[in-house]
Amino acid sequence: MKNTKLLYIVGITLVATLGGLLFGYDTAVISGAEGALQTYFTDSLGLSSFIHGLTVSSALIGCIIGGFLSGTFSSKFGRKLTLIIAAFLFLASALGSAYPEFLFFTPGEPSIALLATFNFYRIIGGIGVGLASAVAPMYIGEIAPPNLRGRLVALNQFAIIFGMLVVYFVNWGIARGESLAWINELGWRYMFASETIPALLFLLLLFFVPETPRYLVSQQKDDKAMDILLKTYDMTMAKATLYEIKNSFDHKKEKLFAYGRGIIAIGILLSVFQQFVGINVALYYAPRIFESMGAGRDASLMQTIIMGLVNVIFTVIAIVTVDKVGRKPLLIIGSIGMTIGMFGVAGLAYFEQIGTATLVFIIIYTASFMMSWGPVVWVLLSEIFPNKIRGQALAIAVAFQWAANYFVSSTYPPMMEVSGAMTYGIYGLMSILSALFVWKFIPETKGKSLEELEIILKKSQAAKAATNQ
Repeated sequence: MKNTKLLYIVGITLVATLGGLLFGYDTAVISGAEGALQTYFTDSLGLSSFIHGLTVSSALIGCIIGGFLSGTFSSKFGRKLTLIIAAFLFLASALGSAYPEFLFFTPGEPSIALLATFNFYRIIGGIGVGLASAVAPMYIGEIAPPNLRGRLVALNQFAIIFGMLVVYFVNWGIARGESLAWINELGWRYMFASETIPALLFLLLLFFVPETPRYLVSQQKDDKAMDILLKTYDMTMAKATLYEIKNSFDHKKEKLFAYGRGIIAIGILLSVFQQFVGINVALYYAPRIFESMGAGRDASLMQTIIMGLVNVIFTVIAIVTVDKVGRKPLLIIGSIGMTIGMFGVAGLAYFEQIGTATLVFIIIYTASFMMSWGPVVWVLLSEIFPNKIRGQALAIAVAFQWAANYFVSSTYPPMMEVSGAMTYGIYGLMSILSALFVWKFIPETKGKSLEELEIILKKSQAAKAATNQ
């Protein structure tokens, strides 16, 4: 592949991955602000830890909505316009979450209505996250050549983790040296407002990237699709790819389960296991976990940054290896590492030996996730579904993923009140089950075009139908 074509592909991929960066930024910004939100809203209003858990995870309600809408939006409006809509939602959420009193409330006077308004703005941002989380990897997967697809889609996970790392630094920089009273009154507002910068950048750059060839073919815009393919392939390969894409659409419209319920179930279970292993508990509540180890507020935020750096390094390992080692081996290796990490934390919690060893096991756990289940699930979801049902199927899988995320995140505070050892032990058990699921049900997809995978799937379904007769 010539350098100019490679630079073109990487360039538009990097723009799309800003959606992933905002995904990470928006979901992790709460980690630095959640303590202040508890003081400002929950404690001052005499509300329960369950309400605080719902507030911390309220954006996930929007993520579920955005996940469900992503299929309709990406199919009706296109991948590019859906990402533009997501960028607008990120911007509105950042401003509204930072200053929920706008127009209707008096600053500095918390109330139930103000808390509801804050959660509304967080849900708006969550819808943006839900849209971007489904459509950004879909966009990259439909643009990327087969030999680069795993690495380029994995870049989206790198962007998610990098967005989290950036906001960890931002939160730490805002809180560093400031009094707890200032953070509880104003600091958390600056944390949410900081998201306006990447949101504006994402919005502006999206106007300079193309629509995907596969969406253009679905809209009978073959000439425009060919123009894009010629920027990523030579003439012969571009024509062959266009033919494959057209052939995948040159049949009657197919229903969601035309390829069987199994492929939809695999997508859903991949998404659910990615959350049930407990990763977002480690990400959302990281500063509080480290505070429970005896670290001060500034130190806990710094330890979160260290964890973020580890996450970035191991996500890079996944990017480098996913097209060489393959999807399935990485997932199994990651599950084993997560099991060790979570059972280690559970054991220390049971014996109340919370200290540096806890940090080590949390890093083992998150590093294992970031080199496997973090990026590889998004790669698989972008490639296992056939062209004609990709939008619908991916939307369902992503919606289930966010629903599982919401369930795990909102139940964490009350579960921890019962038993920390039990809580982390459950996540360790889920890690074991995730390895068994991959070993038994997940096919290897590396190196194949999206259309080749579709043909393999059709043959598999035909074989199963013949067996059942």
